[in-house]
Amino acid sequence: MTLLWACIIWVFYSVASAMLPMCLQYIPAVILLIAAPILTVWIGIQLNVWVSIVAVFAFGSMFRNPLRYLWAKLLGQNPKLPQELFE
Repeated sequence: MTLLWACIIWVFYSVASAMLPMCLQYIPAVILLIAAPILTVWIGIQLNVWVSIVAVFAFGSMFRNPLRYLWAKLLGQNPKLPQELFE
């Protein structure tokens, strides 16, 4: 039951942060990026590995742009951020 509530809170938090202006989404997005792998592992432990794999794909789909940016940074590239982030 705790897992269900944690996932529901994560979803509502992500929806609330998506309604913020782009320049104010950084801190909530980082919190969500940190919490998602923790929830995914918790899902795998409580339910099943296959459900956890589906959760990983859903997470990757929602955060594809930040993950793409972090991947480019890890490879030593210098990706450009959209100008709308700074307005």
